Amino acid sequence: MATKIGMMDAAYFVGRSEILAWINSTLQLNLSKVEEACSGAVHCQLLDAVHPGMVPMHKVNFDAKSEYEMIQNYKVLQDVFNKLKITKHIEVSKLVKGRPLDNLEFMQWLKRYCDSVNGGLVSYNPIERREGSKGGKEVGKKGPPAQTSAKGTAAAPKAQSHHGRRHESSSSVNSNSSSTLNVKAARPPPPAPAYEEQITELKLSVDSLEKERDYYFAKLRDVELFCQSPGLEGLPVIAAIQQILYAADNDGSAVAEARAMMSLNCQEENEEAEVLSSEEKMVNPDSQKRKSIRNLDVEAAGINNLSPRQRFPDATDVHCSGSPLMTY
Repeated sequence: MATKIGMMDAAYFVGRSEILAWINSTLQLNLSKVEEACSGAVHCQLLDAVHPGMVPMHKVNFDAKSEYEMIQNYKVLQDVFNKLKITKHIEVSKLVKGRPLDNLEFMQWLKRYCDSVNGGLVSYNPIERREGSKGGKEVGKKGPPAQTSAKGTAAAPKAQSHHGRRHESSSSVNSNSSSTLNVKAARPPPPAPAYEEQITELKLSVDSLEKERDYYFAKLRDVELFCQSPGLEGLPVIAAIQQILYAADNDGSAVAEARAMMSLNCQEENEEAEVLSSEEKMVNPDSQKRKSIRNLDVEAAGINNLSPRQRFPDATDVHCSGSPLMTY
């Protein structure tokens, strides 16, 4: 099940364009960025598409702008997760900030989950399901056409004002035109779509690098705390690890020095063991003699306890030696 997929799963390598195409085609929306779904309403409806009737769409707010309103949507989503026994943790505090990487990762997981449930949507009407939600009727109509209409409405008053001011003097017209030129010059030009895409990619890479940095720093901190445990500070292997941890930047000899420390310590231990064994032999030479004497005494006592037949096992074969004592 997709609720237990790891960070290296193929689901987290799906691109933003594929995620956006999936959201817009499934819910008939016009999203241009993944972080535009940070309010949580889109997540609720995507879950409603694969589990019809499980999400109370009348509680979902598609017009949520403040964090408080967004959190209400995520509460609805969490309740549905609990009903479906989905153990995925929702990082609401990060998602409501609209950060691209956090929203992309959660949407990648949600797509993986939806694909694992039914592999695709069947007979789902997203517009009809949104009608009972707050702001659900207008959310599908927002997009580039609205911007062109806004430009047209803005141009109409300018034309009317231009025709209504024909009676003004040429000096006033010149002053107005110069002021409009100054205003246009003061406004920075809008960024091109290509630059916006590059900026988004750079933000995603920066967020990924920050997470990776924090992960490895936490691991190194755990190793440092372990090396500082009572009773371990004096061990040679701990000293070698600290030599690597506390080495200066661009110091490639830290690993070699740590290996040299370990090899020197092993050599010293071997020499100490040899010295101790030789000292024991020199200090207690009588003990070896006593052991040999004891062994001889034990052997003599054992021979005395044997029967005559056991002492001379070849006595039965004495007739084979040609002894003159034998009579036939």
